[in-house]
Amino acid sequence: WQTISGEHGLDSNGVYNGTSELQLERMSVYFNEASGNKYVPRAVLVDLEPGTMDAVRAGPFGQLFRPDNFVFGQSGAGNNWAK
Repeated sequence: WQTISGEHGLDSNGVYNGTSELQLERMSVYFNEASGNKYVPRAVLVDLEPGTMDAVRAGPFGQLFRPDNFVFGQSGAGNNWAK
């Protein structure tokens, strides 16, 4: 999301700081416009455990996502994987 945000002129909070109309032209492909000229990713983040979601939230672009777009379980996979 860091690369896509930069290409569209968005900072880590989803505020448009770009200088080109071309950046805004296809903004709706990856982002929805929220209130206050803020853009949020059109994404749902899904995992079986909350730890990875906490890492995303704590990262530099964690404030970019809507809190209700994080979907996670509480138990995780316990390192059990099907082969």
